[in-house]
Amino acid sequence: MTDLIQKFEKRAAHVVVVGIGYVGLPLVVEFGKAGFRVTGLDKDPEKVRLLNKGESYIGDIPTSELGPLVSSGKVDATTSEDILAKADAVIVCVPTPLNKTKEPDMRFIVDATDAICRHTHPNQVVVLESTTYPGTTREVVVPKLEASGRTVGKDIFVAFSPERVDPGNKVWKTKNTPKVLGGVTPECLKHAQALYQNILDRVVPVSSTDAAEMVKLLENTFRAVNIGLVNEIALMCEKLGLDSWEVIDAAATKPFGFMPFYPGPGLGGHCIPIDPLYLSWRLRALKYTARFIELADDINSNMPAYVVRKTASALNKHKKSVNGSKVLVVGVAYKRDVDDVRESPAIDVISLLRDEGADVSYHDPHVPKLEEHGLTLDGVAAPQWGSYDATVIVTDHKALDIPKIVRESKIVIDTRNATRGITDVPADRIYKL
Repeated sequence: MTDLIQKFEKRAAHVVVVGIGYVGLPLVVEFGKAGFRVTGLDKDPEKVRLLNKGESYIGDIPTSELGPLVSSGKVDATTSEDILAKADAVIVCVPTPLNKTKEPDMRFIVDATDAICRHTHPNQVVVLESTTYPGTTREVVVPKLEASGRTVGKDIFVAFSPERVDPGNKVWKTKNTPKVLGGVTPECLKHAQALYQNILDRVVPVSSTDAAEMVKLLENTFRAVNIGLVNEIALMCEKLGLDSWEVIDAAATKPFGFMPFYPGPGLGGHCIPIDPLYLSWRLRALKYTARFIELADDINSNMPAYVVRKTASALNKHKKSVNGSKVLVVGVAYKRDVDDVRESPAIDVISLLRDEGADVSYHDPHVPKLEEHGLTLDGVAAPQWGSYDATVIVTDHKALDIPKIVRESKIVIDTRNATRGITDVPADRIYKL
């Protein structure tokens, strides 16, 4: 057993988490709860300030859980990369967005790796958790670390472990979600596993960092492709005069060979709309076309436009045009009961409605102010539903009183089947995908 592994087992190691957002902050908390000394490193001074006050800015992490860890001295945060020189383990949880041409933007991973290289020392574990294409750890991270004078697998141990954060999930959290882990070498895997098994219920080792990177992309490609399928089924059902929700619910009664997915206004969040395109981009470099991924992306990316067409059609049936109509978008978070608006289809729905001349407002009990992709809007706290020509339900938060919304709104465009079971209003008031 190496000295570093002994440090991990004794909880005597200092862990630095680079990037303390939706992925990094829960890791900081779990390491702190396990008894490790842990520091969050982030370029955002506001996140650092709040963490050092013991105040959580992530919905899944209550301040009551974070505060005592900060007070005890186990957890703190900084904007200074100098802290990396003191780290026994560094876990990188930085964003991996796409650029305007839907290609991977690796700047944040490269910047984090360069910072580690400037402060690296022998006997250190470095783990990348940021979702990326297969080969990133081996081709981008490892060469930089070795160029700094370290030998991977001997005095620095490098691994990849895909994050599996599901914002708003009350059952599966960081601690009890199985953790896939791949090392560059067997020694790398051994050391990284010794780190994670001290804070997580289960670690799932795989043969390489490439395999671990591919696991994450498979998980989210599976979801993106199946959501694309049911979105196309919804388009087909409209042509056939069928209720797609009824069809899916009936199919879901089959006890084998079927898993229900549901249509919606488009994909949101940092994972499903983006991760499959990392894989598609990687395969294009190998002269292979990921046809399922690209078709699903085309269908899913066009769902906000379909919602706008559906809204225009509903208004037209009530002798109104989109141009000049007052439209209220309900729910701008990308999924139910969270405040996360990253890649939310509501952003596109609002922008497209505005392009058509609509006067658009929004209501979301979790998002009082919207600042995303050039949009800056204050939410309507207590809407007068009847004052809008159309109400578009994009995200069906549990806090929303859907029956009240339906009863008081002139027309409702329901993209989530939130109005299921409501039968005491005229049929021409509710329009579903």
